[in-house]
Amino acid sequence: MKAWKSDKKIIRAAYNNNRINIVIAIIFLFGISIVFRLYNLQVKEYDFYVAKATSQHNVFSILEPERGRIFIQDDVNGNNDKLYPIATNKDFALVYAVPKDIKNPEKVAEELYKIFKKEDVIKEVDELMRKEDEGRLKRELTFLASQNLPANEMLAKEEEVTAIHEAIIQDSEYLEVKNIKREKEIELRKEIKISEYLKKLTKKNDPYEPIEQKVDEEKLKKLYVALMDTLPQPSLWQGEEVNMEDLEIKEDKVLYNKENGEQTELRPDGIAFISRLRRYYPENNIGSHVLGFVGFKGDEERGRYGLEGFFDEELYGVRGSIKTGRGAGGSLIIINDREYESPRNGSDLILTINRNIQFTACQKLNETALRHGADGGSIIIMEPKTGAILAMCSWPDYDPNNYKDVEDIRVYNNPSIFSEYEPGSIFKPITMAAAIDQEKVTPETTYFDEGSIMVSGWDKPIRNSDYDSHGGHGEVDMNYVLEKSLNTGAIYAMQQIGPEVFSQYVQDFGFGEKWGIELETESAGNINNLLGDKVQDIYAATASFGQGIATTPLQMITAYATIANGGIMMKPYLVKEITHFDNTKDVTQPKQIRRIISERSAMLLSGMLVNVIEGGHAKRAGVEGYYVAGKTGTAQVASQEKKGYGDKTIHTFVGFAPVEEPKFVMLVKLDNPKGIKYAASSAAPLFGEIAEYLLNYLEVPKER
Repeated sequence: MKAWKSDKKIIRAAYNNNRINIVIAIIFLFGISIVFRLYNLQVKEYDFYVAKATSQHNVFSILEPERGRIFIQDDVNGNNDKLYPIATNKDFALVYAVPKDIKNPEKVAEELYKIFKKEDVIKEVDELMRKEDEGRLKRELTFLASQNLPANEMLAKEEEVTAIHEAIIQDSEYLEVKNIKREKEIELRKEIKISEYLKKLTKKNDPYEPIEQKVDEEKLKKLYVALMDTLPQPSLWQGEEVNMEDLEIKEDKVLYNKENGEQTELRPDGIAFISRLRRYYPENNIGSHVLGFVGFKGDEERGRYGLEGFFDEELYGVRGSIKTGRGAGGSLIIINDREYESPRNGSDLILTINRNIQFTACQKLNETALRHGADGGSIIIMEPKTGAILAMCSWPDYDPNNYKDVEDIRVYNNPSIFSEYEPGSIFKPITMAAAIDQEKVTPETTYFDEGSIMVSGWDKPIRNSDYDSHGGHGEVDMNYVLEKSLNTGAIYAMQQIGPEVFSQYVQDFGFGEKWGIELETESAGNINNLLGDKVQDIYAATASFGQGIATTPLQMITAYATIANGGIMMKPYLVKEITHFDNTKDVTQPKQIRRIISERSAMLLSGMLVNVIEGGHAKRAGVEGYYVAGKTGTAQVASQEKKGYGDKTIHTFVGFAPVEEPKFVMLVKLDNPKGIKYAASSAAPLFGEIAEYLLNYLEVPKER
């Protein structure tokens, strides 16, 4: 019995010892875990938790710089003291909705339509109506052009068809039917726009829905007046006419200033806005291809295309930053060791472009392109002595303020530097320049023109454009070749110097290479057929009159500027000056590239180009009282559907004036104008019209 009790005590003591050991082990393990945790916190993950604590107590903000502005010349002399901002920055509102707070979405959607979409819808429908009328006339003129009538009869028929068309579109019954159709189309588009707004305004439990970007102050005020009037309670000005000047936009609020000086904050249910500085282009479409636009690259707004893309880094500037402390209640406090780095605003660009010349050239190009139903067009005006671009525009263009509204993003590319095309007969003076410079021909050199010529490497005769109606021209000189634009004469001039020498002159004139002008998307053209140790006769022959090679408008005008400048080539440029944030300036100096032809050769060729206008096909490019030099080109366009050339043509005129001391050289290009066969009736008159304006604007005295 005693033994049993003794064993029981021994067992109980052992049990108690085990419990103590377990407790000690638990305490030991817990201590180890605390030590390990402290090691992690204080050693291993020290940097992480310091950064986390700092983020809770400090505020670090990126400070965005203000984007640099772009200026153009606003006076005849181009003085820097009279500039116009063609790209600048302006406060705009991002209008957004809080759908869950909107009481009457149908009414709000209608007001949004009236303020933001109504004008655009009416413009779209009117443009649609205009295009329908224009399309009918185009189809009739195109059919007429396919009849191959004699020139005089063709002109009379064109006038008759146009007169009938004008009478129809002005007929009262026609206008009545057209107006009914117009109203129906407007109503249909209105319903679509309102339904798009309603989809956003009726999203359940949605705290944020963007409505319109880049809303200016005027439209924002109109919106708030309209929406306050939709509220169920009487508005502040019920029964009274609201003066918009009584409204003030301040710190993302619209304030109503009563006559007694009292201010009331307007807050329509479910609609609000955020103000921020955004890019703004005051001239809208004018110069859009030169400027480009500021658009999104990922989450950032950066420059795209044109100058905005080429100079994006310079225009953007350098971001700054600020670090401050945060108080217990979340308020910002200034601490002694706060860090602040000021942002550096972007550099300003001052362009060589003249505002008045640019506006006139672009306006007249648009009018002419629309009138002739062209697929596109371009104008470049350059100062031959310096290479400075005075104007550059293309059609169709776009509004960089609303760059997303374009139907085809290819319109962003600048055709003046991007589009490669076979230039046609405007290339003949380049061929003639090489032959005259090599002293192989003179303006009086003659050859016998049979109207066509066989060239090695091609099994068909190459003909003059007027072969079917005129045949051969017989014994003619080089003046006559340019006046009548004879392909055989250009081939003759090229053959006098040989394909390899001709090829070298083509390269010296800058064809086949980019100029490096300050714009994105420049093309180099294509003269591959003329490259290599041995140039085939057929390639040199077709290139002599501007087919089988591809150039850009910028390359062509720079070549003519070289002739106008006495044979010296200048580098074309757009940016006259760059002004940096610290007021330091980079001023562009005109850059001479090289002499291409002698001064004598340039003078002789200039005289020949005057004869082209005085006695050739391009009389309508002339300006009374001045000697104007220039050349037309009507180039066939290679067909996409079949081998060879199709029915489309490109009309170009390049020229300069006055010949003795040229103030400008200008290229006018129209892509596939309808109902007109040759550039003499399309591009040449447009050149003459703008040339007359330029000579008056630049106050150039008459020569005769």
